[in-house]
Amino acid sequence: MPTETLAAEFPPNVPGASVFSGPTRETMLRALVAAQPLLAGLAVTIVQLALAVWLLAPEGPLSYRYSTLVQHDSYWFANIIDRGYQTIVPPISHKAMEISNVAFFPAYPLFGGLLHRVGLDTYDALLVTAQAATWAFWSYFFLFCRRWAVSPALQFFGTLSILAHPAAFFLIAAYSESLFLMALVGFVYWSGSDSRAARIWAALHGVILSATRIVGIPCAAFPVVDRVFAGGWKTLCNPRQWFRAYAAPLSLTIVATVGAILFFIYCQLRWGRWDIYMLTQSAGWAIVPDYLAVFRPSSYRWHIPPLNDPTAMSQLSVTFAALIFSAIATIEFVAALRRDTNWRARIGIYFCAAVIFYISVSGVASVEMESMLRYHFAVHALIVLALLHFLRQFPTPPVYVRAFGMAAISLTAVAGLTLQGWYVWNFTRGNWVA
Repeated sequence: MPTETLAAEFPPNVPGASVFSGPTRETMLRALVAAQPLLAGLAVTIVQLALAVWLLAPEGPLSYRYSTLVQHDSYWFANIIDRGYQTIVPPISHKAMEISNVAFFPAYPLFGGLLHRVGLDTYDALLVTAQAATWAFWSYFFLFCRRWAVSPALQFFGTLSILAHPAAFFLIAAYSESLFLMALVGFVYWSGSDSRAARIWAALHGVILSATRIVGIPCAAFPVVDRVFAGGWKTLCNPRQWFRAYAAPLSLTIVATVGAILFFIYCQLRWGRWDIYMLTQSAGWAIVPDYLAVFRPSSYRWHIPPLNDPTAMSQLSVTFAALIFSAIATIEFVAALRRDTNWRARIGIYFCAAVIFYISVSGVASVEMESMLRYHFAVHALIVLALLHFLRQFPTPPVYVRAFGMAAISLTAVAGLTLQGWYVWNFTRGNWVA
């Protein structure tokens, strides 16, 4: 919103308006406009926390209700903070954090450990880290909306679509979901600018991205994928232009993988095995990658599972994701045939979503798709972001089309939030949900 429009809301004849007159008033208005994405992100984060802690957590003091967001994997992160990485070689053949805890990438426990060292309890440090990252993620979401000039209505329903995902509450739990999404969306955001400061910020987010989860390594290729499609076949087929066109994005991709590379170097120097993380996942979690899983019909389940069967729900999420990818590909193709939809600007985001989906399915196929619902959430958030970019370029549809769309999203959101409420209720009481 232009400064002049905001200024009109504070006419000089209003009592007290002189306090905000002149350059100071203009500076305050500009600061307010600049801070809108951050304030919106903070508001959404607070709403998520309020729903989980005040409405769904077990009865008890507020501090206790808040602490129930620490469950399951959270204890492993806390163990890493308190004891550091510890393992025998080869890793123990079952889950035992006191013996082998090198089953998680280091970024999340590292940031949590920094807060722990300044005085926070370990669990509180993990929660504050996750929720600060949640705020940053939502801030980037609204920054993208401002960059793309997304209408307020689309912003609202986009936000609702992400919030209503059954696994969205993991953003505010003591898990690494929020840090991973914050780093990924921030990496994509800053990669879209060519200024020196933006490249530095992109590199920092990229390092955090690859140090948070192993799937962050291929996602670091976003700048290269984005530049390849932005330049088109003409640049790709001309080797003389490769260095000028691709040197900067390729350098950013390489730098972004440093987080994971440093972790692997640490493992090699300490235990003589750079792949001790993979070995621990295989030994303790029975993770045996199946890179053809996404192509197997048996990976997709079609029946509606009972609420108390989170594994079956994770299996169903694989089917939903595949259907959504197919629908988006069809819509993008048909729309591109009829008009210029700037589809190349979204290919990088779709690439990251597809990579996360593919590697996640490949990893958990050996354990009946356990936790896939949680991994699907990152895919879902990226797809919603890309769809906002797609939809904002079209003129306002007729009233009946808008009414149908809003009703469909609202009904889906009600179903998703209801399911999420069930999961939060169980999660905060120590039950496994994803």
